[in-house]
Formats: sequence, C-alpha cells, structure tokens
Amino acid sequence: MYIADEVLKDREWISEKIKIGEQMLYLTQKEVISLGLKEENILNLTRDALIAHGTKEYEMPAKIGIHPFKEVFFHAMPAWVPSKMAAGMKWIECYPYNPEKFNLPQTTGLLVMNDVASGCPIALMDSAWITAMRTPAVTVLAAQALHPDAETFGMFGCGVQGIEHVKYVVHVLKKLKKIYIYDIKEAAMDDLIKECQPLIDVEIIKGDNPEMVTKSCEVLSSATIILLDPLAEIKDEWVSKGQTILPCDLNTYFDPVTSRRADKYIVDSKEEHELFAGMGYFPDGLPEIACETGEVIAGVKKGRENKDELIVCSNIGMSVCDVVVGRELLNRALNEGVGVKLPL
Repeated sequence: MYIADEVLKDREWISEKIKIGEQMLYLTQKEVISLGLKEENILNLTRDALIAHGTKEYEMPAKIGIHPFKEVFFHAMPAWVPSKMAAGMKWIECYPYNPEKFNLPQTTGLLVMNDVASGCPIALMDSAWITAMRTPAVTVLAAQALHPDAETFGMFGCGVQGIEHVKYVVHVLKKLKKIYIYDIKEAAMDDLIKECQPLIDVEIIKGDNPEMVTKSCEVLSSATIILLDPLAEIKDEWVSKGQTILPCDLNTYFDPVTSRRADKYIVDSKEEHELFAGMGYFPDGLPEIACETGEVIAGVKKGRENKDELIVCSNIGMSVCDVVVGRELLNRALNEGVGVKLPL
C-alpha cells in the first residue's frame, strides 16, 4: 500500500509529541477553549472545510444515528479532509429537554481524531464547543456569499447558537445596521443582548413577535429545535422576494412552503438532507436542491443572481467542518503541551 509523503511527514510530526498506538491526547471542553481559537480563526477554518466540500476534495458519509426517544438523536459523523490531514469522527447528541429536566446542555458530544497513516486514535476531545462555534460560522459564510450587502439580520432562537450567530455575523456582513432577535423566552433575549451588545457595534433589537422580525430583515436564521413535524412558526405569507433564509434547524421553524417556492433551495449536504427526508423530517417532500453551500462558497455554482431571488440555504452541520477545526485544536494542543496523554 502506497502512503503519500505528506501523510508520513504528518505522522512523523505527531510522533514527536505522542506515542502513536500507545497513547492518545484527551482534551476537556475547558482545555479546548483555552487553546485560543478566535472567531476569525473558526471562520477561516470553516471556509476551508466548505471549499474542500464544494470542490469534492473530501470523504464524508451522511450522518447516521440512533433515536432512543422520538424527540432526541445521537449522530455519528465521520470525515476525511486531505488538505488538512484531518480524519476523525464526531459522536454527538441532542436532548432538547435537558436544560429543564436535568440542568444539562441540550447538546454534548466527543470528537475523536486519528493518525491517517496508521488509523490509530490520537486524540479525544469535547465537541460541544466545536459544534457551537462552527455552526454559526457556516451560516454567516453562506450569508456573506448570498447576501453580502445586507443591512438587517434576524435570529430566531437565543440560546447558545443564537448568541454565537449574533457574534459571528458582524464579521462578514460589513454593512449591517440592525440585528433583530426573537425567542419564546424573553429572558433568553435579554441574556443574548447582555452578552453580545458590548462586543459588537450593531444595534440588537428584541422582536415583538416572529412576524415583526421576519418582515424587518433581509437575512434570517433560525436555531431552535429539530422536530419531525414542522412547527411552521414563520408563515410563508410573511416572507418576501429578495430575502435570504438560513435555517440551522432543518425543516422545523419556517413554513415548508417557503422552501418549496424559493427560487433556490441550497443545502450544505445533499446526501444528509436526503437521509433526513427518508427519516420523515420532510413530510411534504424534500424541495428540489439547486446546489450545496460549499459549491457556492468555492465559486463552483452560482448563489444569488439577482436582488429579487428568494433563497433558502439549509445547513444542518457537516463533519468536514468539525474535523478541520478539531485538527487545528489538536495541532495547538500538541505544540503547547495542553491536555492529558492517556494510555490506549
């Protein structure tokens, strides 16, 4: 079997830091955060991952999972991105009732990274923070590609993801003047403003209701809950031509009619959306897919072609982004001596 020189060189560098096959590096969430990846770093890494996906320079099967209860899921998300020497898998779960029932986060998980040459696991780290960071990065990079001149942005859902979306969007939509937010819990909106407003120059406005936010914004995103049966909280008649809609919650929050009538329905991964459709998450059928997010960002396919196009771009999370960010964290941890070496 031929092993490329760059793979062997990568293995040699890792071997100077850890005994491959005998040890792996364990990183807690606190240690992951301590490695100092800033929003700009995450954006650059995520852009690289999306371009690799858009130019088909990756391997990533559609996420598979288990579902102990109707409203929860566990997903196994492997990926290989050659340009980053990033091979690994995220194992993540979503339990929407965790905060209220157990005082635990809705989402937790782990990311394992592997040595490409031998396949041996070389790192295990918290993936909840990685997920919280790369998810808004994908949304705002798509917003930049599809609606770069937007002056208004609306965010539905003011939890961890909503907060990070607001922090990230100002990095790429340089003409933003107002950010509108909405959550069924007013305290969540207050918490978002308290955390985010001191960090950004764009005014954050609490929406009175979903209709008001929808009609006030050129670009809209939602990070609420993923359910089999759509909530359709955002009525199709509120949505106008020329808007860009970027849901992170699959087919749940916006009326599915909007996605079906959009001029372009773009997704991060066709295979993953088709998988979810087969599981019943699109009860009225999966809309016709124009292209993938990475293809637009890589310049392989066209995004917005005129100001009147209604575009829906659904991004549900791809492991190419997780392993690329994870590999950078691993590199930093090995260089800085962060983490605990555990025997295999």
